[in-house]
Amino acid sequence: MTSDLKTADIGLIQRIIPHRYPFLLVDKVVDIDGYQSATGIKNVTMNEPHFQGHFPGHPIMPGVTIVEAMAQSAAVMVGVALDLADKNLLVYFMSIDKCKFRRMVVPGDVLQLKVSTTRGKPGGKVWKFAGVAEVDGEMACEVEFTAMMDLPTA
Repeated sequence: MTSDLKTADIGLIQRIIPHRYPFLLVDKVVDIDGYQSATGIKNVTMNEPHFQGHFPGHPIMPGVTIVEAMAQSAAVMVGVALDLADKNLLVYFMSIDKCKFRRMVVPGDVLQLKVSTTRGKPGGKVWKFAGVAEVDGEMACEVEFTAMMDLPTA
């Protein structure tokens, strides 16, 4: 690791991606190494709306929201690296592959969302990423996903 690693707090995250409550699923992104890798942090709390129905009396973070949190972390990483704050970046899933869930994520957990770029470059629209979500060093999910980065023309 180098001293050039960057961090995005919630204010910067909201300047890069358009997601808002209840679908903003990352609290900060740390260890941003250009557009190569980063770690998103998600503090899982009981007051999140999906826990009302998933499942009553036994709250478990839905797997799709774990994958979405990794995708948001990847979008922030690219946004920081390419200076896309306040540029109206939109990001769309194109594919989700090799997704496996290894443990439940519950309120009180701190989810570390480790993402890395497997294909993509500045100016490119289609990016591929690998992601691993962990709680206390234990893998909760692993996935590969492809996304399209879209900067609307003004």
